Amino acid sequence: MGATGRRGGKANKQAQETLPDQVAELEEVMANGKPKMNGTVGKIDERIEKEENIFLFIPNVIGYSRIILAIASLYYMPLHPRTCSLLYSVSCLLDALDGLAARRYNQSTTFGAVLDMVTDRCTTSCLLVFLASAWPRWSIAFQGLISLDLASHYIHMYATLTMGAQGQSHKKVDSSRSRVLHLYYTNRTVLFLFCSLNELFFIALYLLSFSSPLLTPSLLLNTNANGDPNHPSTLASSAQPGHPANPAPSTLFLNPWSAGALEAARANKMDSTVPWILAGLSAPVCLGKQVINVIQLVKASRWLAEGDVEARKRRRREEGKKDT
Repeated sequence: MGATGRRGGKANKQAQETLPDQVAELEEVMANGKPKMNGTVGKIDERIEKEENIFLFIPNVIGYSRIILAIASLYYMPLHPRTCSLLYSVSCLLDALDGLAARRYNQSTTFGAVLDMVTDRCTTSCLLVFLASAWPRWSIAFQGLISLDLASHYIHMYATLTMGAQGQSHKKVDSSRSRVLHLYYTNRTVLFLFCSLNELFFIALYLLSFSSPLLTPSLLLNTNANGDPNHPSTLASSAQPGHPANPAPSTLFLNPWSAGALEAARANKMDSTVPWILAGLSAPVCLGKQVINVIQLVKASRWLAEGDVEARKRRRREEGKKDT
């Protein structure tokens, strides 16, 4: 008890010795007022900024997971339509989740916006590349969709960065410039429906390339005189050149009972009813999305041209002042 009392007395003595210093510091803060507090808050903010890692923000981590899922879907795309469609769809749906996370945790960043846009453009382009290889006769249409998508978004982003206010988001479009784009980018429901149904249409086409003999005649295998569907003459007469859904089995799988061979066999037996329904429901929205891309391309080009006109006027005025 004596030792405990001595330690307690020593602690009280130390507290009494430091108390005047603490009181003096508090009085100094109160005397100096707001500037002192602003300096302290500024140091805290600076320390937080140094410790922040933009690359590990929650929305950006979700963006990285989207990329991983997209790469996995591309791996399964040639022969595993069900697995590919699932992975691709989840990757697209996470596009809405990262935006919610950015607003919820106040972690909206320019890097995150660019990452989101680049991921969207790359995944859609990769799927359209597959569709172009699945239907070579329509490859020019899919190549045109890829070009329109990339060009419209790139020019719109560039116009926003060069002509808009500092730090302005590409989704902030004034209604006076384009009512359609203003509604498209500011209404989250409209944006989600157009983007999701646009991707759904392409996914439906992807599934139809494995299931619809109407679009893919090579799915209807003829048999030769001996009734062998795998006879070279049968494959030569039924296979559509360049079509990935029905390659010669012997060129892909040494073992006809392997996982890949069985999945390919199941793919060719897919029912096309659901993909046709999905394609029919989403086709009008997909067409509307391409119209929006054209509007975005035209409006952004005009915005850049307006900036060029103003820049040329300023240069002429400066040159006129120098001459005088």
